[in-house]
Amino acid sequence: MIYLVPILLIFAGLVLLTGGGEFLVRGSSALAAALHISPLVIGLTVVAFGTSAPELAVTVASSIAGETDIAVGNVVGSNICNVLFILGVSAMVAPLFASSKLVRLDVPLMIGASVFTYLLCLDGQITRLDGVILFTCLVAYITWSVRQSRRERLAVQQEYAAEFGETEPATTRRMMLNVALCAGGLVLLAFGSDWMVRGATGLARLFGVSDLVIGLTIVAIGTSLPEAAASVVASYRGERDIAVGNVIGSNLFNLLCVLGLGSIFAPQPITVSPIALRADFPVMIAVAVACLPVFFTGRQVTRANGTMLFGFYIAYLTDLVLRAMEAPFADDFRTIMVFFVIPLTALTLAFSAVRTVQVRRKNW
Repeated sequence: MIYLVPILLIFAGLVLLTGGGEFLVRGSSALAAALHISPLVIGLTVVAFGTSAPELAVTVASSIAGETDIAVGNVVGSNICNVLFILGVSAMVAPLFASSKLVRLDVPLMIGASVFTYLLCLDGQITRLDGVILFTCLVAYITWSVRQSRRERLAVQQEYAAEFGETEPATTRRMMLNVALCAGGLVLLAFGSDWMVRGATGLARLFGVSDLVIGLTIVAIGTSLPEAAASVVASYRGERDIAVGNVIGSNLFNLLCVLGLGSIFAPQPITVSPIALRADFPVMIAVAVACLPVFFTGRQVTRANGTMLFGFYIAYLTDLVLRAMEAPFADDFRTIMVFFVIPLTALTLAFSAVRTVQVRRKNW
């Protein structure tokens, strides 16, 4: 019975976070559509940022409450979950095709943001100044993306019409309704994040599991549900730019905005666990880097690629559980993954990339 209250809080928090994210995505997407922003930019910014709102709400609430391990674990765990789980499952539903802009610009930006955030955390904390720097980078990225999209004008409108169909004229009443959806979503996210943090920390203490592990697993997966729903549905409907752009954009948002605002509003600098620096941050960076060869081989994520990504996520969760349980064979499992499975996969992806380049040169 003692476990019932935190479990109910987590479940109720997830429901509110999912509902709030849905309202926010619907309202913000409609507002963006009225401005004729391209589907890829909508996926990279509006949908990605809207579905990442639960991570923002949870991380800011955790930072203010002093639960820094949950704040950091939520961001790192969500980024790993976005690529390995969400992108993997979406590709298993239907193969995903990445635009040249993603391969050329946005994926390298995600890798750069991951490495830059890791470097800021090497001193064991994320200060308010670090947060301002991260958030400034996000503002610059959004400004550039929107300007690039608006420059396309006619091409953007044709792309949007082909992707979603012709949109109805934006009336004042419709705009107010969309603003109300955004506001309602934010209210649900505020309550949901508070309940989620309370439930997760309570459950962690009852089971003797560290806040970091809870943040990397339960909270990270829970707050990633909106991204999962958006990407899987987009994949099923053939809206490939939104499906892939949502994942890449969400990862950028998590690092630059979620951690940035979390550290800005936190009363003290956010402490970064040495375990997270040693184990989980490198995994997050490796996962981001893995997107390049996956997308580069034909600029698509096949069902086989998706199955591989999903398998790695199961392996990552297994490693977390073994570490939390202090299992005697935990080190053996990690050794097999680090020195055998991962290098073999990297070699396979590199070989596929080389073969793709050779084929393209022959076609030229």
